[in-house]
Amino acid sequence: MTGHKNLKIYFTASIAAKQNYLDNYHRIVDHIKKRGHAVIADHIFNNNEKQISLKTREERLAFHNKLEKWIFSCDGLVAETSFPSISVGYEISLALRVGKPVLVLYSVGQPPSLLAHHRDEKLLCEKYSNNSLSQSLDDFLNFIQAKSDLRFTFFITPRIAAYLHEIARKNKLPKSVYLRKLIEKDMEENRRA
Repeated sequence: MTGHKNLKIYFTASIAAKQNYLDNYHRIVDHIKKRGHAVIADHIFNNNEKQISLKTREERLAFHNKLEKWIFSCDGLVAETSFPSISVGYEISLALRVGKPVLVLYSVGQPPSLLAHHRDEKLLCEKYSNNSLSQSLDDFLNFIQAKSDLRFTFFITPRIAAYLHEIARKNKLPKSVYLRKLIEKDMEENRRA
């Protein structure tokens, strides 16, 4: 990966739902690592609710401070949000507040309701499957690296994402193909004008 900066990605997800989504968590982190990037994820993999509940107030505050430092020092945050979590929502909000790009992934349902109407060009909400996860992660990593090649990555609101998802499903074509056709149609109309 010459010419590319190795990124530091902060990963977060619900610890309470770890037993249900652990395979997904590992798939996400492993994919980012395979691309040559560092991932801060031990706080998710090495803790459980019981361990956290047994911490003293001081230990919890120290842990919270460490999380904040990790977020401040990372190049981007990836959150798996299939299971709602207030602490994950806080981490997403903090990352956005300090200008970090954030990829919110969810495998079931709709995007987190608090983010559904949030307008920030650095926030991307993506519903994923085993087939689409790699592409979503690669697009996000490329966006962070601001790779100037023929790929054009941009963030869209969850409302636009839901519309694109529905159109792609209905027309049985990838979202990128649908967008490309819209641009080509617009180019053709402008050429005639």
